[in-house]
Amino acid sequence: MTLRRLRFGLLTVAAGSLLVGCAAGEGSEPANDPARAARTIDIRIANGAVSPANTRAEAEVGQRIVVRVDSDTTDELHVHSAPAHTFPVAAASGQQFDFTVTVPGQVEIELHHLGRTVTTLLVRR
Repeated sequence: MTLRRLRFGLLTVAAGSLLVGCAAGEGSEPANDPARAARTIDIRIANGAVSPANTRAEAEVGQRIVVRVDSDTTDELHVHSAPAHTFPVAAASGQQFDFTVTVPGQVEIELHHLGRTVTTLLVRR
């Protein structure tokens, strides 16, 4: 009887370990997941023109978004997300702003003074 209980106990522990191992792996993401790499958006403002304008891009919740700006004028970059982000744009090259979006949905990135939408991010889980 003691040997039977020992075998049962070992099987129970082994099965429990397998279940815990499977549960820990669910929903976890590989460290090198390319979808989790930063999404980079390059913006050029010159002579009142914005490039790109009215484009669409995709991102994931929690993904780092990097906006690089070269501009010949000052403006404000608005990110309409929850929470919202505002970045001051100087008349300079090589500016970089980064943020993450924590709520899925459509997120417009616009230049406030020029009144132009640069891109709309479709943010998914």
